[in-house]
Amino acid sequence: MSVEDIFHQYLESKIFKQREKLLPDYVPEELPHRDEQIMTLAKVLAPALSGSRPSNVFIYGLTGTGKTAVTKYVLRKMRESSQRRIDYVYINCRQNNTSYRVLAELAKHVGVKVPFTGLALGEVMKRLIQGLERQRSIIIVVLDEIDNLVKRQGDDVLYFLTRVNEELSNSKVSLIGITNDLKFTEFLDARVKSSLGEEELVFPPYNAVQLEDILQRRAREALKEGAIEDDVIKKVAAIAARQNGDCRLALDILLKAADIADREGASKVTLTHVDKARSEIEKNLAVDIIKTMPLHVKLVLASIYLLSKNEGSKMITTGLVYDKYKELVNKLGMEPVTSRRISDIINELDVVGIINARVISLGRYGRTKVVSIGVPLKNVEEGLASDTLLKFFLESM
Repeated sequence: MSVEDIFHQYLESKIFKQREKLLPDYVPEELPHRDEQIMTLAKVLAPALSGSRPSNVFIYGLTGTGKTAVTKYVLRKMRESSQRRIDYVYINCRQNNTSYRVLAELAKHVGVKVPFTGLALGEVMKRLIQGLERQRSIIIVVLDEIDNLVKRQGDDVLYFLTRVNEELSNSKVSLIGITNDLKFTEFLDARVKSSLGEEELVFPPYNAVQLEDILQRRAREALKEGAIEDDVIKKVAAIAARQNGDCRLALDILLKAADIADREGASKVTLTHVDKARSEIEKNLAVDIIKTMPLHVKLVLASIYLLSKNEGSKMITTGLVYDKYKELVNKLGMEPVTSRRISDIINELDVVGIINARVISLGRYGRTKVVSIGVPLKNVEEGLASDTLLKFFLESM
């Protein structure tokens, strides 16, 4: 098959009508099963329509519960309804995970040129204030996955943004913080917590019936009529419902299954395509999770990985993990965290399925926890190797 044949096959797809309607950043005209959250957020932001600064909003919820989609949907509707100067900027703090990059993105949005690196943070803040003043508008700043920024850089930027209105005369700034981490506020200074959390909104997980309805709606928009077997959507919804009602995962699986069917030249998306899609996505999820872990969590996982490779069939206990971890930390010239924190990290890795941890009895010697890698070793290696320091360890040990 030639490149031209591949392109022709795509243009003559038997599966897709509008593929982009299954992409994660697509916000449909209707968001079913989120009426309560839409109305609550709309009421909080409504004062902007009369020129008043809305309260800051903190939005919690597990991954794939519609937080980002609802936020973008309400802001879009508000901008369409308003005769005033209301603007919003969306910043993903996983992609822009330093204080400098968040402020630079915001500065760019208000027409201020900031170099990629090189300026002191105070100078960026000064330029940003000048740019905000020139806007003469209400600006709503959406910081998605805000926990990635704070855990990495602290809450200085949040403190600045929650206090910036004291420096402004012509413009007003409101914040919407979005997080998947329900314990995130533990990392915040009390002053930042009270300012950011003026209003709080919690998004519950979707259930299987709701997921099925959402997928049916998206499939009607994205796929050609008759291009999907009857049981496919029910199965995808059931898979995502078991994963904490993750709608993003459901859409990812459906899109991947449709892509696989399309590449095979099939006329329908089948259950076999769903199984293939699920396998691919689970592999990619493990790698992505590892890439975004904090350094000490990566070091604990690297310790388990190295012990798994070098110890063979020997039981890997938490004691062995802690010893290996301290060895790695010492080579980096860092201070190790406590053994209790290592135990917490092992539990966290177990919860997300990266490792398996179980308590076993040693008879009169008591009980101990043994761990093993819960995903393919090559996935762990790929995830850890994205960190330059750990890549060196993996290659040298």
